[in-house]
Amino acid sequence: MEWLSILKDGNTQWVLLSTLLLGIASGVMGSFALLRKQSLIGDAVAHSALPGICLAFMIMGEKDFFGLLVGAAVTGLIAAYLIQAVTRTSKIKEDTAICLFLSVFFGLGIVLLTKVAQMPSGNQSGLDHFIFGQAASLVGKDVRLMGGTAFVLILVITVFFKEFKLITFDAQFAKGVGLPVQRLNFLFLSLLVITVIVGIQAVGVILMAALLITPAISARYWTDSLHRMVAIAGVFGGVSGVVGTIISAMGKGLSTGPFIVLTASAIFVISILFAPSKGMISKGMERRRNDRILLRRSLLKASLGGGCRISEMHVRLGTNERKVSEAIHHCMHSGWLYSDGGEIVLTEQGRLQATHILYADELRELKEMYPAEMASYDEGWLEEAAGQTPSDENLMVLIQERKDVYNRHPYMLKGVRGQ
Repeated sequence: MEWLSILKDGNTQWVLLSTLLLGIASGVMGSFALLRKQSLIGDAVAHSALPGICLAFMIMGEKDFFGLLVGAAVTGLIAAYLIQAVTRTSKIKEDTAICLFLSVFFGLGIVLLTKVAQMPSGNQSGLDHFIFGQAASLVGKDVRLMGGTAFVLILVITVFFKEFKLITFDAQFAKGVGLPVQRLNFLFLSLLVITVIVGIQAVGVILMAALLITPAISARYWTDSLHRMVAIAGVFGGVSGVVGTIISAMGKGLSTGPFIVLTASAIFVISILFAPSKGMISKGMERRRNDRILLRRSLLKASLGGGCRISEMHVRLGTNERKVSEAIHHCMHSGWLYSDGGEIVLTEQGRLQATHILYADELRELKEMYPAEMASYDEGWLEEAAGQTPSDENLMVLIQERKDVYNRHPYMLKGVRGQ
């Protein structure tokens, strides 16, 4: 197979290792940038690196990867600190400042790139690879430099993980416990800039921000824990880097950046659809399950008074006939009700269930209407009471609680019954 033959190539193995480490570093840094609401900073830094790359080439007269990275880092850092300074010292908001400096630096970069192309050695410079990324153009020492830098970034983040976590979620508390917040912010911003800069050759100035943020957004759908989010984002970033590089290497002259970003985007689509608790499909299924439970509860409460015909129940509950038929079938299957000549009749178990639901819902309704008076009833207790298996003992507890509430606050009885 073609992709297996690519994996056997020694240079490709080094490129894959470097894009793997770059993807992991980008996912880890992107998680903090996303939570600190600095996602667009990475985009501004990536675009601002282009004039630095061109200036470095014009000064050196050759394509030395380390020298180009230094040039990119200088203009990237200048842009990042200018954005912070303008935001801090003026009324200009951060998104406006980012847009402003991104456009100015990228425009300057395009002008300088044109000048480079007009130089005698410009046509052979290959600086246009920095626009969309071309990992295959990296030589051995470039790959080792990029992979080594990415490895150091991961190491630094691991060492300062606790400090970065504190300044991300509560900077004031971090300052209160004696952490040097400003220096840590400076360190984080510098690491963010370095991450973007080392990835530019592989992913390109236009798409580097996507590799920084997309794995982090995807990981956010799978967990609420920062530790797990950072780990998952690192895995997603690493997979995107490796898969995108392999696809790019399978064709001649294909840019690496778009394929890495498309792979990351595919992972994002899978996450937004299928993540266990936050995915659209999972949430849709959970919503449908809750709707069915609520309809069964309403059906049982409506049946308490008797005289309800199956054919008229959907009108009484204000929903469609099919859903009500499914709810009736489920309640019959559970032994809560049966049909007597087309009329719904509760069994003893069904009556106990319906009465339990009625009183639990009434207490929860009182909690919403009179939060101050019902402060002693926390949401957890009410949810637990509503979810208990109905029994005579549990029902007696609810009846007693309801009686105590009305004895202490008799006006609530009028409120809940609209009297």
